[in-house]
Amino acid sequence: MFKLEQVRYKTILDIPNFTFDRQITCIVGPSGSGKTTLLRLLNKMYLPTAGNIFYNKTSLTEIDAVKLRRKVVMLGQTPILYPGTIEDNLQIGRRFSEDEDAPRNLLQGALEKVGLPKSLSDSCNKLSGGEKQRLCMARILLMDAETYLMDEPSAALDPEMEYQMTKNLAEFVREKGRQLILITHSNQVSSMFPEDIVTLESGKIKEGESL
Repeated sequence: MFKLEQVRYKTILDIPNFTFDRQITCIVGPSGSGKTTLLRLLNKMYLPTAGNIFYNKTSLTEIDAVKLRRKVVMLGQTPILYPGTIEDNLQIGRRFSEDEDAPRNLLQGALEKVGLPKSLSDSCNKLSGGEKQRLCMARILLMDAETYLMDEPSAALDPEMEYQMTKNLAEFVREKGRQLILITHSNQVSSMFPEDIVTLESGKIKEGESL
């Protein structure tokens, strides 16, 4: 659970007090409103200009960035893949988390959750943009983190795949008792979480309102 107290970041964000205490939070708002900046603050990629951010009651200033990112994993807008096979890319996340390599059936199950019907031995070189995005999502789900931060995770998907993947993602988070904070511009995605919407506008949070 994240709590923000008097947090400001340059002229981009100004959040006096807010707690991410829901299992799923869907952040919406116009481009340039500070949504991606907020996720990067939660993942300690950026440090606030003023104020304090707490994770499970501990200030982020007291948590090592690498240790935080093993508990709070982030999927950015641009998929990052490594040379090698699909299996290689899935196992990289496990190794970053200092977990043992996952068995192949678990890897295949992660691909099924994100709707990516590929062989583990396939090369990543020929994947489309949407397939790369889904592979990166499968990788972070295998990291078995406490909190998942996702920036436009369905941006490269068609509406049918977007719906199914988002549904599977929500089920995974709820079954595992994890937390999900995601950014979306998709009306379809935000409509799936009508009680869990937070609007960010001009760097300020407005709960329960969708633009």
